[in-house]
Amino acid sequence: MKIAVASGKGGTGKTLISTNLAVVAAGRMHQVTLVDCDVEEPNTALFLYPEKLQEKPVHVTVPLIDNDLCTGCRKCAELCQFNALITVKDRTYLFEDMCHACGLCMRVCPENAIRSRQLRVGQVTVGQCDGLRYLEGRLDVGRELANPVIRAVQAEAGDTGLVLMDAPPGTSCPVVTTVRDSDAVILVTEPTPFGLHDLKLAAEMVRDMGKPMGVVENRAMDGVTLIRDWCAEAGIPIWMRLPLDRAIGECYAHGNLVVKEISAYRNRFSGLLDAVTQGVTP
Repeated sequence: MKIAVASGKGGTGKTLISTNLAVVAAGRMHQVTLVDCDVEEPNTALFLYPEKLQEKPVHVTVPLIDNDLCTGCRKCAELCQFNALITVKDRTYLFEDMCHACGLCMRVCPENAIRSRQLRVGQVTVGQCDGLRYLEGRLDVGRELANPVIRAVQAEAGDTGLVLMDAPPGTSCPVVTTVRDSDAVILVTEPTPFGLHDLKLAAEMVRDMGKPMGVVENRAMDGVTLIRDWCAEAGIPIWMRLPLDRAIGECYAHGNLVVKEISAYRNRFSGLLDAVTQGVTP
């Protein structure tokens, strides 16, 4: 089973939920894999301190233009949906950072003047910690293509056991790529108007993709019911409420895991694992 931990906005506690849930799951299940799909800013390693076993580069196929053969017909530049190619007189130039590696230009060139080459865009780190398998995708500095790195780290995770995927924040393409490969989605939010606004966007995205979902309300406060009221209206279950507790904040600020430092919260995360896995069929 694959579970994505997502959020409509950054700062809601998505990494807090995914890391602690992974450690609890590893104590109950035979094989658990935590996958950091937030490839632009992976940070789960800050709390798990994994032993790195292997690093694998991620490459994409981009055009290599032979301007000795190019006749300047502009067909490739006109058809490129990302404006990554420009033809000036009888020479064609590539804007590498704008290329999405779709390969269309290579197929439409009538002179066979465009070949392919491999461009490194990131890497996948394979490791282990706390009885679980750890995978991290990391986009190289200056690169734009997050999705190929996400797909590479998801492929490395495979389909065996429980796979927890820490998704990027928001509702953009990298989030869609992460959630598409999941069987269920945990949406982490906070009881603020901003948190509710972005929760609605994230829930709409997940609903459009046909994925089962539930909500974790982080920093929950007694008497503040806007998240619970909307979830009840929308028919979305709240799988866990984590209170606004200074002890959690201090634990997190020191790079420690809540389920290890504060035993009272271990049962809550165990209950979250039960809520997600029971009744959700891959």
